Amino acid sequence: MPNDKPIRRDFLLALATAPFVALLGQAGEARAQVGVSPVKVDTNGLVAKIKFEAPLEGFLKEINGKYKLRVTELTLAPGGHVGEHNHEGPGIRQVTSGYMTYVLPDKTVVYGPGDFFFESGDINHTVFNKTDAPMVHVLFEILPVNLNGPSLIPVRHH
Repeated sequence: MPNDKPIRRDFLLALATAPFVALLGQAGEARAQVGVSPVKVDTNGLVAKIKFEAPLEGFLKEINGKYKLRVTELTLAPGGHVGEHNHEGPGIRQVTSGYMTYVLPDKTVVYGPGDFFFESGDINHTVFNKTDAPMVHVLFEILPVNLNGPSLIPVRHH
């Protein structure tokens, strides 16, 4: 459909700029959380800390008040794992220390310190820390504004 390209481009532009708009516009209203509601996915050695959360506001009026930016720091203990799961929304991830073995349906990738990658939220994946040191990564996610608790959800089959 030829008319889908401008909509897709606009959505990707909104996704790319929304974190910056939210950070600038809502810095004074951000909140940090630790120990949100229990995850309904098989995990071992996972600790999640929400570091920042704010509704999106700014020039992208069509998404204002409907979505929020959340930044979460995840630590996965040596030998730990996060079972197959999805996320409530898309986002950018960055490994800040250690190594993550990231298993997708069609490939496995090992990410290390400084590596960034994108998750659409709807691709089933599993995460392992196959090392003897903690692995830490940060999630920058766009989520529904009314979502409370983790963005990590059991696999949704399409």
